[in-house]
Amino acid sequence: QVQLVESGGGLVQPGGSLRLSCAASGSITGNNVLGWYRQAPGKQRELVAVVGNGGSTNYADSVKGRFTISRDNAKNTVYLQMNSLKPEDTAVYLCYYWQFGRAIPDWGQGTQVTVSS
Repeated sequence: QVQLVESGGGLVQPGGSLRLSCAASGSITGNNVLGWYRQAPGKQRELVAVVGNGGSTNYADSVKGRFTISRDNAKNTVYLQMNSLKPEDTAVYLCYYWQFGRAIPDWGQGTQVTVSS
């Protein structure tokens, strides 16, 4: 099992920026994926962005060009730089880890991001 601890959420005005971090610890081996999902009140959890340990990335269409995901394999940490934030980006952002061959991923507890004037 992998433990995930997020940080960096908060309140920001529309058009502003935030940077989320997620530190992973535990059994991190082999081919794996780190990333971010989000869940807004009354909505389903949705993918935001993920990055493989080889560097390949995948983004939701709604955040392309505004968000950038990166990871530091030496620190087992994934980052999400969020620019040009919109009110519809308001959600709890959850860190995600999945290792190839495992049936289920690990999740962090989440960090709240609120975009409001």
